[in-house]
Amino acid sequence: MDFPATSQLLSARHEKEVASLRDLSARIGNDPLLVQASNGNTSIKLEGTLWIKSSGRWLARAMHEEMFVPLELASFRESISNTREFASTPFWESELRPSIEAPMHAVLRHKVVVHVHSINTIAWAIRLDAPARLKERLHSLHWQWIPYAPSGAPLARAIESAVSKAPETDVLVLGNHGLVVCGPDCDSAEMLLREVERRLAIPPRPSPKPDTAALASIARSSTWEFPDADSLHALGTDALTLRILKRGVLYPCQAIFLGHPLPLIPHSLLASYDAASANSENANSPFVAIEGSGVLLNRNLTMAERTTLLALVQVTQRTEESAKLRYLERHEVAGVLNMAAHSYKDTSAIAD
Repeated sequence: MDFPATSQLLSARHEKEVASLRDLSARIGNDPLLVQASNGNTSIKLEGTLWIKSSGRWLARAMHEEMFVPLELASFRESISNTREFASTPFWESELRPSIEAPMHAVLRHKVVVHVHSINTIAWAIRLDAPARLKERLHSLHWQWIPYAPSGAPLARAIESAVSKAPETDVLVLGNHGLVVCGPDCDSAEMLLREVERRLAIPPRPSPKPDTAALASIARSSTWEFPDADSLHALGTDALTLRILKRGVLYPCQAIFLGHPLPLIPHSLLASYDAASANSENANSPFVAIEGSGVLLNRNLTMAERTTLLALVQVTQRTEESAKLRYLERHEVAGVLNMAAHSYKDTSAIAD
């Protein structure tokens, strides 16, 4: 597919490099263990210009949609360091706007930067002992742990401070958030990403099968329906997953797309629960977990909500019972939701 708005600003050599970024973006965007919905972002720096994924776009569609917007790098960096409102207007008239994580990409000096919401990484990044546990797994890599900071300028400044002391850093594990890898080109960045994923891989534990009879009795004549992915039933059948999710929010996308607290029908109420109850309670929730039985999905569930829910299950299925977890504080959740409500036209943008 041709991308005329991009091509008019690039030389033939640079157009090839952006094409390489598109190819990389599409590959990782189609891997649900790395990217879900519009989250994740990629960038490349070319002769003083930062080409960054646009807000709300899905990396999986990088080969089919105009996706990357250019920012003048020097002035963008200056506005971040001076704590001013940073100018993020692209070089052409367009509805596309840069990812909320553009400041992070700008302060990192590497040519190519890849940020993903890796399931395996998040399963480590929600743990209180993550820095210590990752030290052995990431030994010999130039990596750093970045404690949770809100997306945008706060996260960028935390990263800038950390890498100023170790400029060789090319792997960043973001607390309660995800993973960043960097490189001199797209191939190098992807190789590093795959190596980190290999080292951080955690096999998911199996979960009990759903009680289809109980689910059917609630779904009948209600607005709820069976999920098309059996793994989602762990939200109701896996006791550890339930305990983890009852306690709070683990990372921003969970709060943005799925809400809190966990919409749950306790096992003690199951016998008296009928379609009318199901329709009146949790009506606006994208899903409802039925303790001991499984999960039902709202018929109006969006694709972004579905992929986020699948990711949440994958994270909790990789979390061991003995792990002490770091949940987002109440003010952190409020900050995420406030940004989602007021800074963007739709909540898909805040997760990018």
